[in-house]
Amino acid sequence: MNLPSRRWAVAATVGALAALFAIEPSVSAPLTKTDTFITAETSGILTIEGGECFTDPAYSARMAEVMVRYQPCEEGADNQSYAFLRAADGPWDRPTLAAYAWQGCGGFFDRRWPDGDRGTLDFYPVLPTAQTWADGDRTVMCAVYRPGGRLTDSVLPLRR
Repeated sequence: MNLPSRRWAVAATVGALAALFAIEPSVSAPLTKTDTFITAETSGILTIEGGECFTDPAYSARMAEVMVRYQPCEEGADNQSYAFLRAADGPWDRPTLAAYAWQGCGGFFDRRWPDGDRGTLDFYPVLPTAQTWADGDRTVMCAVYRPGGRLTDSVLPLRR
């Protein structure tokens, strides 16, 4: 390759890179959390009690693991627990457990936040895993969150 050809190749590469970085980043869609987002094996989740707020999973260099942390609701948080369900004993069956959890958490969600009161909230269940199930864990946590951002305070409705 001669020198002018090399210059054109370099110029084309620089131009392509400039065009790549000139494109505006797309706006990310709101996060949809599923029953695999947090599990009973996620460090810190088993310390969260009813009505408490907590962070999304993040790596903690100090603990050297991915974990969630309690966060006072009034300081803003990513999630808030709003109900707990107890699954029936039996063999580990993830699809059946997930269906039970979505139905049960959905029922509690609909009763706590009727259509007009729920605004931009959504929910997801936190499931036991095969390992925690083998250890006797039958508890499903129901968590509420705002797909387009953080919770700014407790979102639990006052009892009517």
